[in-house]
Amino acid sequence: MARRSVADVIARGRRVLLRAMSRQRRRHSDRTALGRLLTATVCLIASLMVVASALNARGTDLRPGRNTDLVSLVQAQSRQNSDLAEQLTGLRREVDALTTDPNDNTNLLPLLEEQSRYAGLQAVVGPAVTVTLDDAPTSVIAEGVEPDYLVVHQQDIQAVVNALWQGGAEAMTIQGQRVISTTGIKCVGNTVVLHGIPYAPPYVITAIGNPEQLQTALNSSDFIDIYKQYVDAYGLVYTEDVEPRVELPSHQGALELQHASIYQDAPAPRVIASPTPR
Repeated sequence: MARRSVADVIARGRRVLLRAMSRQRRRHSDRTALGRLLTATVCLIASLMVVASALNARGTDLRPGRNTDLVSLVQAQSRQNSDLAEQLTGLRREVDALTTDPNDNTNLLPLLEEQSRYAGLQAVVGPAVTVTLDDAPTSVIAEGVEPDYLVVHQQDIQAVVNALWQGGAEAMTIQGQRVISTTGIKCVGNTVVLHGIPYAPPYVITAIGNPEQLQTALNSSDFIDIYKQYVDAYGLVYTEDVEPRVELPSHQGALELQHASIYQDAPAPRVIASPTPR
């Protein structure tokens, strides 16, 4: 009887063990199938997201900041403006050559050449004065001073240009570009735009003429005198250099004035109220 009982117990234990192992295999099989299903679902969702992004991008970059890179856009546009200006100058020369009749005995050609020189369409050579304007260095710490007081503005450049014209300047360039009667100086952010091309400081203004008269006109300008107070107080840059011989290029670009109106709100000049010395 005891032997049968032991055998029965062993047999029953084996059956219990086999049933447990069978249940374990079924659970493992169920988990494996569920894992495969979840993996396939995640891959499908990821594929749909990639396809949706590609359709929305339409060939562009969706990462933040890439489509709002204004600096690159301005640089590309300025290069295009420069190329178009050179093309326009070349076309103007071709038109002048085609319209010049060698058999014409009138005296209009010398007059045309003289006027083109006044209009800035010819390169000129002569003694010159060069003025350089620059922002205050980043090391300058001026407590309680507006940041705008520490940078060069369009009215500062205009003050120098107007003073040089008053001093009898015969020709002038800003950043190497020839200044003519329709030249506009416009401040955009921390750059100055001239003939559609942005420039960063330092700003270099060169004028051909009598150096003594040009310097006298610069020293007589109230606007430049105010700017020089900022130079002394906060470290902005103002330099004058006399050069015995300088060649200024001819103007490149359009000559026509597209539109103009009376400017009611002219930019206010700098005002010094007890500047704090450095």
